Amino acid sequence: MYRIDVEGLELSTQILIKEAIRRNINVEILDRSDNFIRLTKGSKVEYLKQATKTSADTYISSLIMENKSVTKMVLAEHGIQVPADSTFETVEAAINQYQQFAGQSIVIKPKSTNFGKGIVILKQLDSQEDYRSALDHAFKYDSSVMVEQFLTGKEYRFLVIGNETVAVLHRVPANVTGDGVLSIEQLVEEKNKSPLRGTGYVTPLEKIKLGEIEKAFIREQGKDVSYIPHKGETVYLRENSNISTGGDSLDYSDEVLNAYKAIAVEATKAVGASICGADLMIQDIHAEPSSSNYGIIELNFNPALHIHNFPYQGLNRHVEQKVLDLLGFFSDDLSDHHD
Repeated sequence: MYRIDVEGLELSTQILIKEAIRRNINVEILDRSDNFIRLTKGSKVEYLKQATKTSADTYISSLIMENKSVTKMVLAEHGIQVPADSTFETVEAAINQYQQFAGQSIVIKPKSTNFGKGIVILKQLDSQEDYRSALDHAFKYDSSVMVEQFLTGKEYRFLVIGNETVAVLHRVPANVTGDGVLSIEQLVEEKNKSPLRGTGYVTPLEKIKLGEIEKAFIREQGKDVSYIPHKGETVYLRENSNISTGGDSLDYSDEVLNAYKAIAVEATKAVGASICGADLMIQDIHAEPSSSNYGIIELNFNPALHIHNFPYQGLNRHVEQKVLDLLGFFSDDLSDHHD
């Protein structure tokens, strides 16, 4: 077994390389800054970018997933639950429809971005000023913006590889838990000291930021960053639960009903993909799927692997093995697979 320098690569790429080496696959780093690698075993050659951009997916499947409006159209045609939405090309066009959304809980998001960028959630919308501000923010990331029905429940990331949901995470928004002594700002500083947290996806979790979005969300709770939470009091710093914005990851692979795992696979197949991160909002993971109990809010191409191997709480699901299996690089000793 040989060694290769993985320093500076995204964690998902690192774990995939380590498993490839364990399987006696030759690994070449073609572009370190782009996490672009080549795997070779015998006459078999595969190129991978950022661990999950592979030849197993067509270019058009990634474009469908990138366009949230088209994704939802395709899923609805397959009888899969998705939230209602309206798409706007300008802030003014969306402002003209303000009354249509007033009093409702909505999500405002760019039509074509990943990693939770530009997303704002507004509960029981009662301020045109807040609505405009959220639109301005979303339009910084795309020329089209969606105003979407907010689905209640908890958000779960289903990682689909091939014909299987290989892992499920519940992602908790960035938060701190009080000790009765430290302020929110100090608690964030302490939580960020964890070796699990870093920046740029080279660690299992991302550092929590205290930017304008976080400060505004704290203000909505009648607090500011100098507020000292009571012992055991949890203060959420964002509405959205992306790991990329400081969220925590809790493994739910064994708790979620298989029926939801099957829906995630069906959704992935509907858009013609082989590797997908399906984000489902579910009211009750122990109740059978129904129109009132779940909805798919996004399908993500190029999903992160590392969040399923190093959850904040839970088991390592060794999902990089499934990617290599999908590409036909099977282990020489299949009994060596982890559970």
